[in-house]
Amino acid sequence: MSERPTKAILRVLNGEPVWPLPIWIMRQAGRYLPEYRETRKQAGSFLDLCYNPRLAEEVTLQPIRRFQFDASILFSDILVIPHALGQDVRFAEGEGPKLDPVTSQADFSRLKDELPLERLDPVFETLDRLSKSLPKETTLLGFCGAPWTVASYMIAGKGTPDQAPARLTAYRDPAFMAALIDRLVRASTAYLIRQIDAGAEAVQIFESFGSALPPALFDDLSLNPIRRIVEGLKSARPQAKAIVFVRGGGAHLLRFAEAGIGDALALDWTLDPAKVLPTLPGHVATQGNLDPLALIAGGPALEKGVDHILSTVKGRPHIFNLGHGILPETPVEHVAQLIARVRGA
Repeated sequence: MSERPTKAILRVLNGEPVWPLPIWIMRQAGRYLPEYRETRKQAGSFLDLCYNPRLAEEVTLQPIRRFQFDASILFSDILVIPHALGQDVRFAEGEGPKLDPVTSQADFSRLKDELPLERLDPVFETLDRLSKSLPKETTLLGFCGAPWTVASYMIAGKGTPDQAPARLTAYRDPAFMAALIDRLVRASTAYLIRQIDAGAEAVQIFESFGSALPPALFDDLSLNPIRRIVEGLKSARPQAKAIVFVRGGGAHLLRFAEAGIGDALALDWTLDPAKVLPTLPGHVATQGNLDPLALIAGGPALEKGVDHILSTVKGRPHIFNLGHGILPETPVEHVAQLIARVRGA
């Protein structure tokens, strides 16, 4: 019989209710922290920061030192996979990622067929360093972007409001889209396996653009690719735990749960856990789902949002988190208020 985990997050991912709820925050290492902004100045470009193990370790540790979150998530970016596959990726200050679009078979043929893991050695070194420097009670999380989300950036060459370029591609050239998704599935699986080997104890798959997919495309472009990644990861590393976050995928949560896709399902802020959780099997772990704007507001609005989640999830395996990433303008003192409220419940 396997040994029962002692870390709170891993206990939840094993299906065990834990109280007070363990807590971490998506994008917890980021611009809302003054120490992050100082470290970012040292790094050069954003990608330079991602690929500098010493500085990436430092910014990953900063929110742990300040707030003692129950999990620490690797500081990196979902676009390191297309970058490693050979696509030009850069980050324009104040504009976000810019990529040379992959829109034709000729563009696709220039990408590597398999992920050259050696190009991501700095990321794995960061994980190795964190596995030694984190507090013993803190769970180390790795992550990747879901294939549809990453493909949307690769095709458009940037973030777009409704992922129209990628959706049009899926309609007009389904064979091209299927080939790109398949390559990203294989690359993401290899990447997550290597993250586990480097020290990550669990991973999160980010489907940030799930809300853009109509029902006719959802299974082929989101649900099934994520299923393949999770199955491939667990086949190779049975001890690995996976959290699946499909922003805008609330209508599909039960299908993910019934198919066993992931050890926990993360809820975005548009979902009411009081209505969603009774529809899910009781053993299915969940995560979320405070509105990031409630955290910016602070005060009674924040307390009301926290208390509603706490009252709904008690007795279930749940990890407290936001319903998406923390926003740069979030006051640091509001994060402290949040943690005190969750841990004082």
